[in-house]
Amino acid sequence: MNKSLIALAASLLLTALPTVSQAEEASPLSFNVSLTSDYRYRGISQTRVKPALQGGLDFAGPNGLYLGAWASTIKWVKDGGGDASVEIDVYGGWKGEVSAGLTLDVGALTYIYPSNNLNPSANTTEIYGALSYGPATLKYSHSVTNLFGFPNSKNSGYVDLSAGFDLGDGLMLTPHVGYQKVAHLSAASYTDYSLTLSKTFGMWTPSIAVVNTDTDAYVSPVGNKDLGKSGVVLAVKAAF
Repeated sequence: MNKSLIALAASLLLTALPTVSQAEEASPLSFNVSLTSDYRYRGISQTRVKPALQGGLDFAGPNGLYLGAWASTIKWVKDGGGDASVEIDVYGGWKGEVSAGLTLDVGALTYIYPSNNLNPSANTTEIYGALSYGPATLKYSHSVTNLFGFPNSKNSGYVDLSAGFDLGDGLMLTPHVGYQKVAHLSAASYTDYSLTLSKTFGMWTPSIAVVNTDTDAYVSPVGNKDLGKSGVVLAVKAAF
């Protein structure tokens, strides 16, 4: 009798295994939402050194293809006389290993500021390419339109070098340095730096970052705030 029960239990377990495997199979869709004390992009505050709410979704397609969209609250367009309080990024590309340990990521990204009413428009499109080896990633982004409303700034470029060091127990240390060249406007070109420490707890990842730039050319007309000054940014992100 006991042997029959054991055999029946084993049979039921083996029958259930494919169902469990299918249930645990990773979905091609992923979502994220975050709250940050300051939305810093390439070292420059997009929110007048104020908090921002952010979120996005990503689709991992076949053979390394991907698509995604991401959005954040902003202040800089309205501060500059425009009429947009949100940034929406839409992107797509391909990412895959091209050699042992070497990963290539290429794609295009469009920054959309709905009804921004700036002239030139703040809307910007870039193409990019990145190489990753071990913990390090080198990336270059090239604007095929004017860059964030700067006149005659097509063909601007941003190069950045970053790394992700796994310290164990969910801790990650991420140093970064980048250089933004604004075409035909050297006064707006600058270097930015950051160092971020994060820790993952299940779906939650709080982080603290020290951010700085070498420019004082980015000043908000509202409150006369230096948008590229050194600062500490606190954030918490949920991924699901």
